[in-house]
Amino acid sequence: MAGQFLQHIRSAIANLNPAEVRQTAERPVAIGLVASSSASFAVMEDYFSPAALSRAKRYETTGALHRVGDPGVPTEFDIEIWEDGLPGPPESVSFSPRNPERAVKEILDRRQDLGLPLARQLYPFRQPVVDRVIQTISRENALFALVTALPDIMPSMLEIPWFVGEFATDTGFLTVNQVRMAFMIAAASDRPVGYREQRSQIASIITAAFGWRALARELAGKIPFGAGLIPKAAIAYAGTYVVGLSLDRTYRIGYGYTRAERRLAYESALERGKELAGRLLGGIRKPAS
Repeated sequence: MAGQFLQHIRSAIANLNPAEVRQTAERPVAIGLVASSSASFAVMEDYFSPAALSRAKRYETTGALHRVGDPGVPTEFDIEIWEDGLPGPPESVSFSPRNPERAVKEILDRRQDLGLPLARQLYPFRQPVVDRVIQTISRENALFALVTALPDIMPSMLEIPWFVGEFATDTGFLTVNQVRMAFMIAAASDRPVGYREQRSQIASIITAAFGWRALARELAGKIPFGAGLIPKAAIAYAGTYVVGLSLDRTYRIGYGYTRAERRLAYESALERGKELAGRLLGGIRKPAS
């Protein structure tokens, strides 16, 4: 059984191309800054490119920031950030030094396509983007766990944008989606992306999949059909969420969660997963009724 499962994983992983994630993260970004004074420009630049960064990294990050009006700057920008109080155009984002995180959130809400390159190049975007990646992939896995358990209700998998073809097992999809998450978290954290570069993290994800698989099977055998849908999706959510948290810590400080920390994080995520699964299940069944 283990050999067959690993073969399923190997086949499913063939659908993933880490080069695509790398290319997305390495996309150049041009951000135009508009301020009323040199001091205000400096405040904005110091926030998006903190002085604590190494000289080489700060040089790289400041290459994405341009003072609008200076000679030699691009004529078009992906994003324009205006000092709070200045009458910028509707598509611009306002920056307040009292609440700079608001500008980060607004940019990510508007330009989800720029999440990975912004996180890789500009430090304040890193943790918000990683958090969003973890939440998005965890939700996708919860949704997949639900719809594959409802043979008479199969909504469009367009809600999972990268979904391609069929997977031999539910766990195959969930595991490969976690590997995809590992690529994205590494890219957002400005770390190397790829099977060879992340072999230890990918091996841990595949090993852990046996545990989540056994737990889901145990619950499915004890809970009548229907009542077990929410626990199954909650396990998919919580398992993915904890994997994401541990990967995030690995790339931030060099090591992941201990077994005790994983257990605590899993118990907390499981409760959130149950709530999410209930909402997703309601959304799936409502149109079909």
